[in-house]
Amino acid sequence: MTDNEITGDILDAAIKVHRRFGPGMLESVYERLLEAELVMRGHTVERQKQVSFEYEGMTLEDAFRVDLFVDGRIVVELKAVEKMNPLFFKQVKTYLIAMNLPLGLLINFGMEKLVDGYVRVVNGFDDHPTLPS
Repeated sequence: MTDNEITGDILDAAIKVHRRFGPGMLESVYERLLEAELVMRGHTVERQKQVSFEYEGMTLEDAFRVDLFVDGRIVVELKAVEKMNPLFFKQVKTYLIAMNLPLGLLINFGMEKLVDGYVRVVNGFDDHPTLPS
């Protein structure tokens, strides 16, 4: 699958979970539900993946944790809050830079409609999207 196909499948799975349960659960519950849905669809998923990276010749061990890492290529950062914060986008962007990956998703299950709660984040583009409020 291409990165676009994988992200499409991730979003489809997230919409399915959100339609079933709506907003209001803890982020950790959505994380487990989305992981299960993606595994059922044939994806490999690492949940709470510890990430190390190099900077100026030194290795920063376990510098941060990614909520979901899908098919060894796509970072998925999950939230379950009423309002999106521009910091969430920056967080995903920084993860992509540190991991040298092209694409990630920010998904907020706390929104009434999930379509209002996700952002596709592309490494190499400085444009900050208008986040849903």
